[in-house]
Amino acid sequence: MKVIAINGSPRKKWNTATLLEKALEGAAGQGADTELVHLYDLDYKGCTSCFSCKLTGGKSEGRCAMNDGLTPLLRKIEDEAGALVLGSPVYFGAMSGEMRSFLERLLFAPLVYSKPPRSVFPRRIRTGVIYTMNVTEQMSRERGYGQMFGMAEGSLRMIFGESSTLCCYDTYQFPDYSKVVMEYADPAHKAARRQTEFPRDCQRAFELGRALAGGV
Repeated sequence: MKVIAINGSPRKKWNTATLLEKALEGAAGQGADTELVHLYDLDYKGCTSCFSCKLTGGKSEGRCAMNDGLTPLLRKIEDEAGALVLGSPVYFGAMSGEMRSFLERLLFAPLVYSKPPRSVFPRRIRTGVIYTMNVTEQMSRERGYGQMFGMAEGSLRMIFGESSTLCCYDTYQFPDYSKVVMEYADPAHKAARRQTEFPRDCQRAFELGRALAGGV
């Protein structure tokens, strides 16, 4: 089984990437072949609304017709992936732009405008999304982040058949808070959470990866 992790953060060695690596460790422990892809390494755009994927009998029906740096990844997912785990920081109450553009290309092509809408992706696969954010869980509820989490999970479930969400709150953003203006954050509190809560988040990510690869 192939489990592919998609990093939608510009950082390759921080919160989001670390949690994705832990998820892949969990998947590998179940015997899965794993791969981590950094979206910021790829040169691509979001959907251009060409609708080639919707032309009945067209050569790109059900598949994104754009040809750029994202195309090989989309083909690999279609041909090889048994599970996907996506990771994104939350910027201004939403996924990163790179993750959003990736999802436009991944999800729109196999979506059929039938009644009800259906997917022509060639098989059912498990998916999971890991979010990292500076705000607390309470602040995320007050700001309505749950709607964004639910919409993404619902879209993934509609196309691929199964999805789950893992949220990591109140993250430690900077190696040295003295070098940035961050007056509302308590560096000592952030550092303490990094020591106590982030290892728990890593374990939850590990278990997510294990479940995606078929573990109980």
